[in-house]
Amino acid sequence: MVFISLIEIFYIIIATLVTGYIFTGLFPRVSKKDILDSYIKGFDWSEFGFACLVAAPGIILHEMGHKFVAMGFGLSANFQISPLGLIIGIVLKLFGSGFILLAPGYVIISGANAFQGVISAFAGPFVNLFLWILGILIVKYFHNMSRRQSIFWSLTKEINKWLFIFNMIPIPPLDGSKVLIPLFKIIFGI
Repeated sequence: MVFISLIEIFYIIIATLVTGYIFTGLFPRVSKKDILDSYIKGFDWSEFGFACLVAAPGIILHEMGHKFVAMGFGLSANFQISPLGLIIGIVLKLFGSGFILLAPGYVIISGANAFQGVISAFAGPFVNLFLWILGILIVKYFHNMSRRQSIFWSLTKEINKWLFIFNMIPIPPLDGSKVLIPLFKIIFGI
């Protein structure tokens, strides 16, 4: 079994770049004068890089959580990009929508039983929960950070909070439906 394939690495790179693009301009990293200057000068590659570093890990590591937990059960698990999810996110960004809808990819898991499916489905949101709590602890207890580090961890905390909450909504195809609905059925014997 291949740990991670070359095509998956390519998909991760695409998802990271699109995520960075979508989040570029949303973070209060620079002053308003600098933002105005960046619009005059063109695309701000530094801000794009910062957006990739802040936003992509919560999304990519979420998907890798699904993949590696499923693989730990001996299942086949492959990361795929979602062209429609990427296009919707890019179009919303191009039209200046204040709404972010980003579903850059998903993991296809084959052969899971009910228990393996629930645990594999929860692995992604668990990564976001972990990063959210880590962000809270770092912001609360590490006071010698630079302004950039402080902003990074504050944004990491917020992004992963919302990724966790959103993904745990029990509506298909969100992870919450794959975790909470089967647990509800087990608890109530349905």
